[in-house]
Amino acid sequence: MTQQSVTMADVAKAAGVSRTTVSFVLNGRMEANIPEATRERINQTARMLGYRPNAAARTLASKRSAWFGLVTEIATSPFATDVIKGAQRSAWKDGNFLLIAPSDDDPGMEMLAVEKLLEQQVGGLIIATTWHREIIVPENAKSVPCVLVNCFDAEGEFPSIVPDEVAGGYAAAEILARAGHTNIGHITVAQGIPAQIGRQTGMKQALRDHGLSQEESKIVAGDGTADSGYHGTQELLAQPDPPTAIFCGNDRIAMGAYDAIKELGLRVGEDISIVGFDDQEILAPHMRPKLTTIALPFEEMGMAGVSLLNQMVEGSPIENRQITIGCPPRIRSSVAMHGQR
Repeated sequence: MTQQSVTMADVAKAAGVSRTTVSFVLNGRMEANIPEATRERINQTARMLGYRPNAAARTLASKRSAWFGLVTEIATSPFATDVIKGAQRSAWKDGNFLLIAPSDDDPGMEMLAVEKLLEQQVGGLIIATTWHREIIVPENAKSVPCVLVNCFDAEGEFPSIVPDEVAGGYAAAEILARAGHTNIGHITVAQGIPAQIGRQTGMKQALRDHGLSQEESKIVAGDGTADSGYHGTQELLAQPDPPTAIFCGNDRIAMGAYDAIKELGLRVGEDISIVGFDDQEILAPHMRPKLTTIALPFEEMGMAGVSLLNQMVEGSPIENRQITIGCPPRIRSSVAMHGQR
């Protein structure tokens, strides 16, 4: 007899009890008046025979699946796999399991991925993206509880978990202001996306709170690439009154800024202070000097997404349709006190 073919009836026969008794014990139902010794004998017999519960049958019986589906292009991204790690950790903690389907940021593939997960009778869905943005949710995702992670839908129909871009921008500028910098430049990520709007809004608020002003000429439009960081830094440092510190919209921009600063014979963290954003594991800790940056909370967002999905599956009311997760600073070596070398 193979492990796959062992049934509750087989366990009942070997343990000398009824199939109903075995069902109560193996499904963890405590309301039946079954002696502890009998429960232990049934569990030992099940382990000895190699019994495994039928997940599909258990789902039908309980009307609740232990499987959640995660649809994401993150599966192929080197930057945001922590979303998957956090989601898996949170799911395992509650006895749930994740089925992961890649979408490659393609609407057709995303709809197909959702359909395949629904065929597996998942109890709920998480749709996660690599970068924070508005998305159109596939129509078939509406058939089960669904949570969006690192993204949101325009109508707010689906609850979402997103990074607190404003607070992150605030923290970045505050690091520089507290280091005594009063002339601070900024190179943005692509215009109009939530990261650019939120980070720039937070930066401006922090500067106001520290009694500082910022000329528009000190804000240079970038596109999130190292090249835009290189050229943006050249533009800022060519000004008659160049900044002593630059808040780069992401870590790749900061990487380009490093190159431009070094080409001018200046030193990062001594002559010019730099703060990035994202805390990309393959970049920030390995730049020289190591980059002070603001971390995107991918793992925490994944955990929060599963937690919220659990609430929805259990029928708990969702009071906050969009939950923001804080972006913690990572203090390293690229910021120095202004005037101290």
